[in-house]
Parts: sequence; structure tokens; C-alpha cells
Amino acid sequence: MTDKIRFLEEIASNGHVALKIMQYDGWIMRFSNGYTGRANSISLIYPSTIPLEEKISYCEKCYEKQGLPANFKLTENDKELSDLLAKRGYQIVTPTDVMLLDNLQDGSDQLFKDTCFSDKPDEWLPYYFDFENITEIKNQDTFRKMLSKVLVDTIYCSVLHEGKVAACASAAIEQGYALIQNVIVNEKFRGLGLGEKVCRALIAKAKEHGAEYAYLQVVQTNEIAARLYEKLGFKKVYSYWYMKK
Repeated sequence: MTDKIRFLEEIASNGHVALKIMQYDGWIMRFSNGYTGRANSISLIYPSTIPLEEKISYCEKCYEKQGLPANFKLTENDKELSDLLAKRGYQIVTPTDVMLLDNLQDGSDQLFKDTCFSDKPDEWLPYYFDFENITEIKNQDTFRKMLSKVLVDTIYCSVLHEGKVAACASAAIEQGYALIQNVIVNEKFRGLGLGEKVCRALIAKAKEHGAEYAYLQVVQTNEIAARLYEKLGFKKVYSYWYMKK
């Protein structure tokens, strides 16, 4: 399981890229103006040699310099650090499950009906910002820059309802794995099955692009999304959480 977690954490960071990255003795520090937890956190992906107390203090200073709180992204591989951070006053926030699908279905004319795909986010982004209520220009600019730094294959999917874009999602594909992310449905059209449609269409399109597996991250408190992903056949592989003061 340790190798699987390391692999998925590594490729996930290539699909959701921070604006700035520092590598520090096996740890990766990410900085993105505070936009999203993943892109502003410290991950323990590789083995390290420096004592943990020293490393924690160094990370805290780096994030303070950027005007951000130190935010550690931990998995079940990181129990020693998790316990140490708790003693230093850090608390667990946003527990999240990583789920995997290993039986991707082919697409069909019916599945792809009323869907739009692109490998660029330009036309997709305004709808995503609207549905997610991302109104601050600073956050919009940060996310645009983050997307521009993604080097793996990408797919941006929109689903139409009554002739209007009503749901969005995207995928980042690497080494046969498609990271399904940014799934959102316009609140006016929720409950119509559009979340399921956009996910199924995106997964099928990702298979056409060479994906053999799909995986995603869902916050544990988001029970509605978790039920949808279970319906689609995703199964939990492991959990991660953040620790911050």
C-alpha cells in the first residue's frame, strides 16, 4: 500500500499543479497564493533524512515568508509526523478519501450527447467559476495559472441541459491513470443526474485517451458526492488529511 499511495500522490500533484514548488529532503512544499489546500501544502512523498522537528520548523518559516500557514498533507504512511504535529498544536482538517475505478466503460453516442470536450480550459473556465462561485479575480487568475502549468494530458468536459452548460469536470491523465476533478453542477440543475452524466462522459473520453484507471479525491463529509462515485464503481484506496494550526 505504501508504494500505491506514493504513486497516486505523485501523479495527483502533476494533475493539480501549484504555482511554486520547493523540494526539501524528500518533502514537497507547494505555494499558490492560498488557493486550494492541495496547492498550498507540504507532502511527504519521498524518504527523508533530517530530523522531523527541524523540518517542521523550516517549513513553518517558508510558509510564513509567503504569508501562508504551514499546512501538512498527510496519509496513513505519515503517522509519526501526524502525532508530532498534534503535540505541536496542529489539528486535523478536511479528511479526504482517494477512490479508484479500474473498469472504465467505453463511450457511446448517447453518453456523449449534449457534451463538449476540449484539451484547453478557455471556454470551460467561465462556467466553472460561475458554478463554484469563484468571483475574486485573484483566485481566478491563480487557477488559470495553475492550469497552464499542467504538463500531462488534460480533458475539460461540459454537459449541456436545455441548450445551456449545466455541469463541468476535468481530467488529468498520466501513466494510464485519469485524475477526475473539478466536478461541479450548476445549483439550478442539481438532482437531474448531470453530475453522473459528466463523470461517465469524462471517464469514457479519458479511456479513449489511453486511461486504464480513474481516480479522484472526495472530502469525507461530502456524502452526496461519495454516493455518486460509489455508484460509478469507485472504491476507496486510502485517506489523506491536512494538519494546520
